[in-house]
Amino acid sequence: MTVFNEYARYYDLLYRDKDYAGEADYIHTLIQKHTLKSQSILNLGCGSGRHDRCLTELGYSVTGVDMSEEMLSAAKAAAVGNSALEYFLGDARSIRLDIKFDVVISLFHVMSYQVTNNDLKAAFATAAAHLKPGGLFIFDCWYGPGVLSDRPTKRQKELEDDMIKVTRIAEPVLHPNENVVDVNYQVTIRNKATGDINNISETHRMRYLFIPEIMEQLESSGLQNIFSTRWMENSAPDDLTWYLCCGAVCSE
Repeated sequence: MTVFNEYARYYDLLYRDKDYAGEADYIHTLIQKHTLKSQSILNLGCGSGRHDRCLTELGYSVTGVDMSEEMLSAAKAAAVGNSALEYFLGDARSIRLDIKFDVVISLFHVMSYQVTNNDLKAAFATAAAHLKPGGLFIFDCWYGPGVLSDRPTKRQKELEDDMIKVTRIAEPVLHPNENVVDVNYQVTIRNKATGDINNISETHRMRYLFIPEIMEQLESSGLQNIFSTRWMENSAPDDLTWYLCCGAVCSE
């Protein structure tokens, strides 16, 4: 996932309209519902740490892991003075911190970047290895029935601040026999002061998942699936659901 390094600088601008606080509240509600008392959270694929900062405001201590040095630099810079935050460079598939947590989370479709069965199983095993007995693992992903029913289409997004203007065009290519979508990004960044333009091309390969395979992979990693629901909702997913939220408990 080194693909994130090139546009990490523009990440928060591109997603400044994302409701990080609302999503943190949603995670908090799930934690309260499915655990007795939880204080420590490990975030696999923490990005620039905006979920983490919101979760500390809700009383949690959060340890973030990401494999992008640029993302972690942004997270660490924003965490200065916040003793409830800690960050480590590492791969969600292989990192071992030798620390157990009450909760492990992995948000913004990090699990959909695990495009092979081995990748997904390894990421689930990382979650299991860092959970206390009975601990809760929460993650989201692209949901297969929704992706196949409501096919991905070309999208354009434009955002700007005082210094730069960013235009991002996303052109998806569906590979139904592989259960993946290649999202081809063309990003144009214009410096407002100089007029200089920087163009970035990236492809994000995203896997969409189905509940039976999720359950099987979780169980093989020592985790038991306890819920699968629409992201940010409490209703059952259907064939128009693109974003799935799953929870599992550590059985060891």
